[in-house]
Amino acid sequence: MSAGEEHGGGPYGDSYGDSYGGTGQTRTRLPDSHDDVYGGARRGRSSSPRNLVTVVGVVVLLIAAIAFANRGGDDSGSGSTGGDKAESAPTAASGEQAVEGETAGIPTGYAHDEQGAQSAAANYAVTLGSTGMFRKDTRQRIVDTVYTSAAAAELQGPLDKAYSAEFLSRMGLDAEGNPPDGDTFVSRVLPVGTTVLEYRDSTAKVSVWYMGLIGMSGEKSTDPVTTTWKTWTFSLQWSDGDWKIAADSQKDGPAPVPGDDKAATSEEISKAVEEYGGFTYAR
Repeated sequence: MSAGEEHGGGPYGDSYGDSYGGTGQTRTRLPDSHDDVYGGARRGRSSSPRNLVTVVGVVVLLIAAIAFANRGGDDSGSGSTGGDKAESAPTAASGEQAVEGETAGIPTGYAHDEQGAQSAAANYAVTLGSTGMFRKDTRQRIVDTVYTSAAAAELQGPLDKAYSAEFLSRMGLDAEGNPPDGDTFVSRVLPVGTTVLEYRDSTAKVSVWYMGLIGMSGEKSTDPVTTTWKTWTFSLQWSDGDWKIAADSQKDGPAPVPGDDKAATSEEISKAVEEYGGFTYAR
């Protein structure tokens, strides 16, 4: 352990903290407008909806992991892909057409290879991190589409309980998962990259490193849209001619040092969310 890490400086040392009064904090430039960001004092960390989302996600993902992690057979396919392959994987696109179509608006029909498994994991992360998960009807379609039939059947009940009216209210949403009039609820996952941890002919384990956007954009919002960095690991099975999720888990980071960016106003964020659509990812 380096001296910087031992004293809380982290892998980048203490120079960043020293630049801002020795506090160990980096600056965030807030908008000049008096009503941002966005509606006055923010909630403390102990009651932040983002933390509630993390708690709900951890509980649900643990349920999925315990129930399904060991259900797949021991396939004798192309063998396991070791750490060396994952570390040396190129960042350039493979050039393969990894997605053939969509089901219920979700990209499906992936190639039966490592590239297809990575594409599936990235797109499933985007879908599971979307605002559709906060509405019961779309959540059920999402889960039925991206999980194996056994996993989906086990998850629907716990998910409906996790996304309760009380929880949605804490997020600033009504019982149906809708934001207040004039406000924009933001929940997006933006994959940065993928890596294959294990691969066999009918199973794969893929991690997705992503940046997430979460929060409510509105003049009176006390939980403005912020970023989070996480790694989402999917245990996939080849089922009914496509890659499906059998189990998944998340962990924090790795997170880069925040830049000296000026925070946008609620109006700017809402406009950007409406104008800029997402992507279908292909490895």
